[in-house]
Amino acid sequence: MRTNPTGRQLRLGAELRKLREQAGLTSTAAAQLLGMPQAQVSNMETGRLGVSAERVRTLACQYDCADKALVEAIAGMVGGRKHGWWETYREILPSPLLDLAELEHNAQSLRTMVTARIPGLLQTVDHAREIFRQAVTELSPPDIEHRVSFRIKRQAVLYRDDPTPYEAIIHEAALRMKIGGPSVSQKQLKHLLDASEREHIILRAITFDAGAYPGSGQSIFYAHGPVPELDTVHLDQSHGLTFLDAEAQLRKYRHLFERLNTVALSPDKTRDLIRTVIHDL
Repeated sequence: MRTNPTGRQLRLGAELRKLREQAGLTSTAAAQLLGMPQAQVSNMETGRLGVSAERVRTLACQYDCADKALVEAIAGMVGGRKHGWWETYREILPSPLLDLAELEHNAQSLRTMVTARIPGLLQTVDHAREIFRQAVTELSPPDIEHRVSFRIKRQAVLYRDDPTPYEAIIHEAALRMKIGGPSVSQKQLKHLLDASEREHIILRAITFDAGAYPGSGQSIFYAHGPVPELDTVHLDQSHGLTFLDAEAQLRKYRHLFERLNTVALSPDKTRDLIRTVIHDL
């Protein structure tokens, strides 16, 4: 029995619960149908008890789920805790950060929108270090370095042999902030230019002239799963990280990104803006 399931294991359990509820079954009724204790059903749905891919398929059949693509996508989430690189930080950093790294690692594609900072997956070491130095809860030098190294290792999803498609919408305010001074800022902006030249990375900016725009003031991260039902939204808020996966929430943020695309500059014009900001430094 797991005492500390990962975010991915919790999501798997939540999807099994959704299948049961869509079948109109209580956990007690499902247990009777499946011939198992009700506690076993509950533990599977809370991520405390592991399931096999075949068990997922059996549950889906008993729950009359005919969406084969969804069932296979859920089955693909099974397995014990995989010892990804993020597990080496389990006793060092908050668990939600590890869940974020695992989410990025498994995503089919990633999208983000930020207003007042450069996205973590596109930050340089010096820029990231300065960000953590200004954390609301003051961090010790070792804690800062742990977080910097963790953030940089997360960026591997953009540079591995089969890189994850990534789209970032950044407000001009984030581009013009002199975080760490002109030298650090210049290197950060040049890093953005280099990244934007990669085929799988799309970088678009929202200018001051755009005025008000959908989602202003928020930092939004959208991870696409193998099927839309397994997408995840991550919000980085002052009280911590929040993960959303309800269908209504997913529809809301999909629509938000569609609207953002109508006000953001093209990738070419974004690169022109970044070059202008570098010149202004």
